[in-house]
Amino acid sequence: MANIKSQIKRNKQNLKRRARNRVFRGSARTSVKKARMAIESGDVNTARSAIFEAASALDKAAEKGVLHKNNASRRKGRLMKQLAALEASSAK
Repeated sequence: MANIKSQIKRNKQNLKRRARNRVFRGSARTSVKKARMAIESGDVNTARSAIFEAASALDKAAEKGVLHKNNASRRKGRLMKQLAALEASSAK
């Protein structure tokens, strides 16, 4: 346990920030998981709406600094690539 007053304050701040960050990181993970499940189900419309929701959650997490912007962009790109493949396979 910290004895220095500034470190005690820093520990409190870290706990608050960690709790705040977990909300955004968790919602991003959940929405990405739902999007992947929607892609696997094969329904294009459901997958499209789930992917746009996941992209929004990833953008929010990146905006808050929970995820790096390139990390969020990479995840969104992979989801969009899977959606494009699903749309191409359903069009045939």
